[in-house]
Amino acid sequence: MTFKTLDDLTDIAGKRVLVRVDLNVPVKDNQVTDTTRIERVAPTIRELSEKGAKVVLLAHFGRPKGEPVAGMSLKAIAPAVEEILDQRVYFAADCIGDKAANAIAELNDGEVLLLENTRFHKGEEKNDPDFVTALAANGDVYVNDAFSAAHRAHASTEGLAHHLPAYAGRTMQTELEALEKGLGNPKRPVVAIVGGAKVSTKIDLLQNLVKKVDALVIGGGMANTFLAAQGVDVGKSLCEHDLAETAKAILAAASEAGCAIVLPVDGVVAREFKAGADNEAVDINAIPADAMVLDVGPKSIDAINEWISRAETLVWNGPLGAFEIAPFDRATVAAAKHAASRTRAGSLVSVAGGGDTVAALNHAEVADDFTYVSTAGGAFLEWMEGKPLPGVDILRQRN
Repeated sequence: MTFKTLDDLTDIAGKRVLVRVDLNVPVKDNQVTDTTRIERVAPTIRELSEKGAKVVLLAHFGRPKGEPVAGMSLKAIAPAVEEILDQRVYFAADCIGDKAANAIAELNDGEVLLLENTRFHKGEEKNDPDFVTALAANGDVYVNDAFSAAHRAHASTEGLAHHLPAYAGRTMQTELEALEKGLGNPKRPVVAIVGGAKVSTKIDLLQNLVKKVDALVIGGGMANTFLAAQGVDVGKSLCEHDLAETAKAILAAASEAGCAIVLPVDGVVAREFKAGADNEAVDINAIPADAMVLDVGPKSIDAINEWISRAETLVWNGPLGAFEIAPFDRATVAAAKHAASRTRAGSLVSVAGGGDTVAALNHAEVADDFTYVSTAGGAFLEWMEGKPLPGVDILRQRN
């Protein structure tokens, strides 16, 4: 890889290591309801602690807009971090200044300290040089383990790497290695599955993928926009008719690049959007005027699974249908299970990410079987779009 990892970080006993982590986790009644992101960064924290470093955690929580907000204090997150690490996690009520400096000075080798929300200061999101300097004063080494925040050039995600020796943590390393296998230098054929509700949110993504993959499967509500652009009457289905020309341009770009576009040939339709609603599978050219497509149909599932069978690499973002409501989860579950089966057999590299995607794979009970499932959200999407990620690029530039 073109960046330094913890393997390159030696002789750190007694050193202050600033570790940027993602602790932006869901909280209800002061309790963390999903610890996945904490679990992802735990290996980096443990490794540094076991090597005798003074581990100082930097993170944001929520959108406080540069001002302290009581309900967005990281103090509420500290007990969950403590529980997962199975060791004491100290807390400082600021991330710069005397409160941070004094708390760090009291740390023994191997101990862990969580600093207060970096976004309580306006300088964080502005990447203000003075704020970066104040953060850097607290450390001897910088480790970025927050890929999910790497698409933002903030003080704690990009600025610190200009001031301190910079390394990728284990989560960052794993994510980047997986993404390299997914689109950077993949085994071919490469198949991408892109679903979700709207084309408008994924124009950049689609335009980038048609240049990089061998086949692009389009599902979810966004498939209706492509079908309508080709003259299909999609009834009352979710559809962005005003993006017909955009859809046609993407289809033309795919044709020019030699990328096969896989659209539904049939769909599961219903007159109402609710669990257990009366539904039927119809050919895509026979959608009733008073019905809406809520999932791709059985013929389309077979076609998608055939492409998955041919693939060496699969990149997935977005469900194929309204998977949250049965029975409109069938296509997503069927494709996910087939991809998981091929991955377990060692025949497929499968990389998936995005909020709905993670939820869909968990719903299908196969998330653990994929090669890598990213929890990074926006950063994962921007990587798929081919956009630069400042928090990653600076790690490469420094080496």
